Amino acid sequence: GYGECILAGWIILAIMTLPHVISISEDSIRAVPKAYKEASLALGATHWETVKRVILPNARSGILASMVLGMGNAIGETMAVLMVIGNPNIPWIPSSVLEPVRVLTSTIVIEHSYVAWGSMHQHALFALGFVLFIVVAILNVITTAIIRKGMSGRR
Repeated sequence: GYGECILAGWIILAIMTLPHVISISEDSIRAVPKAYKEASLALGATHWETVKRVILPNARSGILASMVLGMGNAIGETMAVLMVIGNPNIPWIPSSVLEPVRVLTSTIVIEHSYVAWGSMHQHALFALGFVLFIVVAILNVITTAIIRKGMSGRR
């Protein structure tokens, strides 16, 4: 059915990660000094011009960092995606968002319980885990660089 597809997994991940992204973005926007907003309004800018040209550029690093952290959170999510899209055993690459899919984290969780110790299958599962680790580590490095760039830009 249409419930066990890539689109359903994307929707559940969006629902799960949006609160974190919104919360961190809101904190970043609130961290912009009020004096910046007041100065912009005092110079004759409208509220929307102030948001567009003063507040958002100053909060950009925090907003981008929240998005990257949300992506890392979504990549690591296993059980919610597994419960929504099921456990299809598909030997092909999906060509549509309405086709079933099996994500890497779910593959590791499901197959690790019956894999033979020292087998090629076990090594493949550890390689999948390593790939996930590298992707999340890269996202964390990007987040740190964005935050540092934003902090150095505010000085």
